[in-house]
Amino acid sequence: MSALTLFFLASLLLLALGLVGLITRRTLVGLLISVELMLNGAGLSIVAAAKLTPSSDIHGQLSALFVMGLAAAEATLVLAMIIVVQKRFGQVTTEEISSINPKTDKII
Repeated sequence: MSALTLFFLASLLLLALGLVGLITRRTLVGLLISVELMLNGAGLSIVAAAKLTPSSDIHGQLSALFVMGLAAAEATLVLAMIIVVQKRFGQVTTEEISSINPKTDKII
């Protein structure tokens, strides 16, 4: 197996672990970590493809930096939302905050 195939398998493993975590986790922090795993898998595949193919290394590095910036911005926004949900409802599990009660107009 070539090195590129091994890197792609590693990135596919990160993507699969993130997807499984996204499906099975019930806390918002767990969901955030799962999405971060998926983005890291995408960044790894971009860098590996840029390094191990005849394409330009700089394009792969810039694309990976874009993915890292996207992950940082996403983490910042989600953590801010988690803090607001924690302060308003006292917990951050998805079962407790996924439905809206029409009588009180609050998420329960």
